[in-house]
Amino acid sequence: MQRRELIVASLATAAQACVAPSRATGTTTMEEKRRAPTLFTAGTRGAWRIDHVIAVRGEALPAAAYLDVASRWEPEPGAAWALRGTVSSGRYTERREKAPLDAASPPLARSEASRACLIPLTKSPAWWALTQDERRAIFEERSRHLSDSMRFLPRVARRLYHSRDLGEPFDFVTWFEFAPEHEPAFDELLHMLRSREEWTFVDREVEVRLTRATG
Repeated sequence: MQRRELIVASLATAAQACVAPSRATGTTTMEEKRRAPTLFTAGTRGAWRIDHVIAVRGEALPAAAYLDVASRWEPEPGAAWALRGTVSSGRYTERREKAPLDAASPPLARSEASRACLIPLTKSPAWWALTQDERRAIFEERSRHLSDSMRFLPRVARRLYHSRDLGEPFDFVTWFEFAPEHEPAFDELLHMLRSREEWTFVDREVEVRLTRATG
């Protein structure tokens, strides 16, 4: 069994042990939902239609028609691919930056935000060999990841998921939502982030563009 399967199996077993009473009724408790990662599953059904998949750097992901986003461990049978991630605290965000960032950040699932983009990426071994302070210096002091992204809020909603600790093939999965008229602003945001020093440490990145499914 590979490393990812071993980690997922052990974490899932631990989560199930904490919520065992719910299995008798077939219901999902709030505790279980909090422990389960967010699972992005590409397949034949889902709330989001996949418009196209771009290999920005490295290998792409297989083609699929729809993307399902849910809080659970395992995908439905027959999935083209599935990615897991958990929300964590801002590891490179300082306290003085957090308050204005939180105030300007819009929620997900806004009715007008019918476009989305899923971006999984993997950083290089050179990135992970750096200390936390060195990564922070590249992330914000030199690349201005947070400060220069603020002007795209609230047009673009964003949520970062951490996947590295789950043994996933990507280190991070970022989910973006925006209205169709704000897609040019989102394109500008991506161009900006990819032009900075931080992006030189990216080994693999895939861009999945989506539209909210109707009917």
